[in-house]
Amino acid sequence: MTMAAATPSPERTGKGLPRYSVGELNGAIGNLLERGFAPRFLVEGTVSRPQLKKGHLWLSLSDGEASINAVIWASQLRQLAFVPEEGDGVVVVGRLNFWSARATLTVQVMDLRPSLTAVLRQFERVHAVLEPEGLFDPARQRRLPQFPTRIALLTSVPSSALADMLRTAHERWPATGLLVVPIPVQGAVEATIREALDRLASRTSALGIEALVLARGGGSREDLSVFDGEALARSLAAFPVPVVCGLGHEDDTTIADLVADYRAATPTAALVALLPDRRNVAQTLRQSRSHLQQLLSLKLQALFESLRRQRERLERLHPATWIAQQRLSLQHQRQLLAALSPDHLLRRGFALVRCKGGPVVRSIQEVVPLEMLRIELVDGTIEARIEGLEARGTPDAEASRSAGAP
Repeated sequence: MTMAAATPSPERTGKGLPRYSVGELNGAIGNLLERGFAPRFLVEGTVSRPQLKKGHLWLSLSDGEASINAVIWASQLRQLAFVPEEGDGVVVVGRLNFWSARATLTVQVMDLRPSLTAVLRQFERVHAVLEPEGLFDPARQRRLPQFPTRIALLTSVPSSALADMLRTAHERWPATGLLVVPIPVQGAVEATIREALDRLASRTSALGIEALVLARGGGSREDLSVFDGEALARSLAAFPVPVVCGLGHEDDTTIADLVADYRAATPTAALVALLPDRRNVAQTLRQSRSHLQQLLSLKLQALFESLRRQRERLERLHPATWIAQQRLSLQHQRQLLAALSPDHLLRRGFALVRCKGGPVVRSIQEVVPLEMLRIELVDGTIEARIEGLEARGTPDAEASRSAGAP
């Protein structure tokens, strides 16, 4: 803070009021500010009337009700990552400059960054430009590779985000190769990130890259404003392989997140989404092996059963078996014929009666007295003459006579 040098004590008037010269008064004010105000402070406001004079940037900070002049010296301006323009909301790290010669008060800007209001306004502007072009359409999102052989990581080096991603990749799927591309992630570095993207895009095939991870660790929403750029969004949308964004925290959404093929809540979550878990894969393989073994066992059992049936069929169709079956069948038929043969009845004492030179006699109605008959026995034949005929009653008549007999 530029303050006046020590001022002489004011003279006292007859009424006890201090008397100052103009220089003394200004010096007293400067001493008062120096003793009573913080050497550095934060102030939030909107930039108005920025003017570059002799390498220094002069501007006003306003909150709509009050305003104060500010200056960024040329030496400090060259170190800033963000140079404000008219209407930008900013958060300033500053100190007071008081020039006692003119009694003017100015905020000397030591550092500044966009305020959340400015960041959201930039987000909405780019969103309004890109949305009609379909860059946020979920239908254009590409499927992530299931088992990537190599992926590229765009992030700051070294960083905790990179360390977390490397550890996660090693734990989940160490077979995937990682190509780390260092990029700045703080300040006005959109052009640098785009250059890295364009160089990598031209070599994805040669390097065997199957996916890209754009990552940045935690920070304020203002720190993520670099990922709201329109040009960066177009570069991500045109990248030849799927893009996964893991920027900031879960609640932070940038334009890059909306354009990416997959938005992860954090850098670590980006690797979780992109890489398979080797433990789960191993478990799945074990289950698949068990299932295949069961299927193979069932298939073999079915084949063995089929072979058994075919063997039995072949055995049944073997000539020796067929001959034995036919011989057995003939034997059964011979036995049946023997059982049905008249000779069988003759051996039991029955006889066949035929008219001489005629058929078998079955009833007395078929013969007449004095007719010659031929009687066949088991061991020969007898010729006989009918001397008389005597009819037998029917079974019912015989039963009736038997019932009425005394």
